[in-house]
Amino acid sequence: MLSNVPEQFNLLFLSTPVGPLGSGLGGGVELTLQNIATALTNQGHQVTIVAPDGSSVSSQAHHSNLSVIGIPGTLQQTAQHQGRAEPSQIPNNAVLENMWDYARQVQHDYHLLVNFAYDWLPFYLTTWLDRPVAHLISMGSLTDAMDTIIQKTNDRFPGTLAVHTHTQAATFANSDRWQCLGNGLDLSLYTFQPHSGESLAWVGRIAPEKGLEDAIAAIHKLNIPLHIFGKIEDIAYWQRIQNAYPDAPIHYRGFLPTEDLQAALGKCRGLVMTPKWIEAFGNVAIEALACGVPVIAYRRGGPAEIVQHGTTGWLVESDNVDGLAEAIAQLDGLDRHACRQQAEDQYSLAAMGDRVINWLTDVWISHHELRL
Repeated sequence: MLSNVPEQFNLLFLSTPVGPLGSGLGGGVELTLQNIATALTNQGHQVTIVAPDGSSVSSQAHHSNLSVIGIPGTLQQTAQHQGRAEPSQIPNNAVLENMWDYARQVQHDYHLLVNFAYDWLPFYLTTWLDRPVAHLISMGSLTDAMDTIIQKTNDRFPGTLAVHTHTQAATFANSDRWQCLGNGLDLSLYTFQPHSGESLAWVGRIAPEKGLEDAIAAIHKLNIPLHIFGKIEDIAYWQRIQNAYPDAPIHYRGFLPTEDLQAALGKCRGLVMTPKWIEAFGNVAIEALACGVPVIAYRRGGPAEIVQHGTTGWLVESDNVDGLAEAIAQLDGLDRHACRQQAEDQYSLAAMGDRVINWLTDVWISHHELRL
């Protein structure tokens, strides 16, 4: 190992270009970025975040002395709404382009750049930057263009790619040596609630790939209230659901900051997760567990690696609404203390910080060895 590895890294994080931090448009990437930044600053490293204009960090991240640099420009279309054969596109005056042009200008002030954007441009630019770029891939394989540039980056800069789960990694070719980082939370922000009310919860962006209609169909069968939390990303989709289930006992609670979300979520009997695509991880699952709330999830994507079937939740075969209803009926047999214990054992902020900094150290070492 090189003897001159920095004791404290100075890192530049580049956020998702689909929405400002705090808007909810970036989904789980927003929480992941802020949690990693907080974990690393707690270890003594310096983190600066570049994000679209209008971004704000949570109060906990703010106390970690994180600097957020807002960049103007047109927001990027989300990748999950593109077809597999569609080319990568960039709008006029794109915030993505502007963020990475800023990074190019200031790169020598930092040891590493860390990319949180699932987009073609940052991977392409890796070759042309002097500082090493580490890429945390936030989604599974979605388009041919992204698959190609990700693989080229892996071939040219091995070790610089990381994912959240093995299930996510398996959607790509030749991903067996990518770093699998999992995720983590500041558990002090989540209050364990040993008792619950009758209602269930569903948390996420309201868009077709999240499968909200399956959760509503299941609770409609049982006549159990469902509280829905999250940003309405697809208004037409939300309207179709409401029209399809006009009498379902659903209550839309909006997009809430962590403090308010965990307080409301903790009062629920269970969290229902119904993804129609491969979720890279599923931050809401560990948020629920941290509150003592068991999780019912389709056996698809990241949640299938999180939920301990029969202990901290139930895994249901994908797209099986009857199976969801059956699992909901068995929620009361699960121990809420076991849910909190799993969160503490596997998903602490400190443990995640250790995994991330070990990965970034390897990226830094590899970059400098290549230059010797």
